[in-house]
Amino acid sequence: MSESSQVAGGAYRYPPDQDKIERILALRARLGDRFPRYAVFVVAYNAQSTIASVLARIPPPILDLLEEVYVFDDFSTDRTAAVAERVKARAGIPKLNIYRNRRNYGYGGNQKIGYDYALRRGYDFVILLHGDGQYPPEYLPDLMLPTLEQGAKVVFGSRMLEKGASLRGGMPLYKYVGNRVLTVFENFVLHTRYSEYHSGYRCYATEVLRQIAYNLNTDDFHFDTQIITQCRALGVPIHEVPVPTFYGNEICHVNGMLYALNVVLSVLDYRLHQLGLTRKARYEIKRLPRYEIKRHPTSSQSRLLARVRAGARILYVRGHDEAIARGLRDKGCTVIGVGQAEAPDDPDAFDAYHPRDLERPLDLPEPRRFDYVLLPDVIEHVRNAQRLLAEVRRYLGPDGRLLASTGNIALWLMRLSLLCGRFEYGERGLLDRTHVHLYTVVTFRELLADAGYRVVDEAFTPVPFELVFRSTGRSRLVSACTYAYQAFARVWPRLFAYQTLVTAADALLAPEAGGPPDAGPNPEPSRAAP
Repeated sequence: MSESSQVAGGAYRYPPDQDKIERILALRARLGDRFPRYAVFVVAYNAQSTIASVLARIPPPILDLLEEVYVFDDFSTDRTAAVAERVKARAGIPKLNIYRNRRNYGYGGNQKIGYDYALRRGYDFVILLHGDGQYPPEYLPDLMLPTLEQGAKVVFGSRMLEKGASLRGGMPLYKYVGNRVLTVFENFVLHTRYSEYHSGYRCYATEVLRQIAYNLNTDDFHFDTQIITQCRALGVPIHEVPVPTFYGNEICHVNGMLYALNVVLSVLDYRLHQLGLTRKARYEIKRLPRYEIKRHPTSSQSRLLARVRAGARILYVRGHDEAIARGLRDKGCTVIGVGQAEAPDDPDAFDAYHPRDLERPLDLPEPRRFDYVLLPDVIEHVRNAQRLLAEVRRYLGPDGRLLASTGNIALWLMRLSLLCGRFEYGERGLLDRTHVHLYTVVTFRELLADAGYRVVDEAFTPVPFELVFRSTGRSRLVSACTYAYQAFARVWPRLFAYQTLVTAADALLAPEAGGPPDAGPNPEPSRAAP
């Protein structure tokens, strides 16, 4: 953008990008009543010297398109609200509304009030703007355009996308270094590539706000970090646009060291929740959990698929997803599905499907000669798992094999969590709230024996780093972490195995009876757990 000029309050006025404004106006004309309802939410605290400039610098064509500009003064000790009211009166802006909180709610608490307000008013997008003049109102079109042209649901104005822009805007060096260090850490832990996590210039779709529990976040400054992790949990990407910044004479109300510590703890807190080691309601999304196939060769799903020979006849007692069934069909297998749902989400994943209550005896119109019966991560969801295992054993052919997997509740992370007094269920992982039984390596083996099976082979999986880092499983770093951890799972599976995958046969058959030929060599030598 072109050169800026200094205005009252010490801030700078930036010429609005007329091309972007024209593009927005063209979209407004084309969309008509379908044009989204935008509102600008100004958070303000002790901003009497800058609030008038911030409000006056909103480009008039953009102001005409906004449904409302509303200011929440967080119980300032100066005349912030009075100055804003004077701007409204002098400029005659009916869509500008000023509210003063009855007490100081904090930076995060003030945002909660403002987002609740936007949801009640039925706006489609709410843009967060600071009243201290640090972020330029002239760049509102930059935050709006990605929502219109690219369908973005969350847009951040980044001070770091343009090299050196933040320092030229007067950002203190220590703040710049702290911002960069924290952003690198957050990108590493959350497996993202954003240029900045700490911008306060943001645009949120209200449909995103409705799906996340932002009211459970802190009232402090790391509210911004927690809402990013909530967007991460929801699977909503953040679109970044470059913006300049200005640091003038405003008073900083942030304790830098405490803020940095809270940011680090918040990011780690989210990761522990995602692993199922803790339960935090703020990260539980208001939608049904989506179970994803783990593609790394060491995962239970990949190993299960590798252990099934091509063209086999399979009884698949389905759990939460049908990705495995689709993989089996790709190998030319005949897949007969059994599950609680009346119909599968993907009918093409099965040759036939039978809806059944897994808590009752199975009576299937199928010949009892399946090469494999598969129970991937199913038995922990069934109250009478022993009866289910005994029921499906009747459908195995003479050389048939059971392939079953479940989590290891004795994982070292779970032991440490219990030692700290935490045993909280969540939306997925070892402590998925839909689990009715939890197993260790030993108790899983004992369950199979009690149901009439003998274990032929056991495989132990590492912690699913590809899900921890939201990777496709092809990342070198993720793969290195996975194989390194796998070494521990091999040596001491009772402590380090995340899941157990067992191949079992009918114990009533002679031990020397062979099974169906394997699809190929196992990914690792089979061994019994010590």
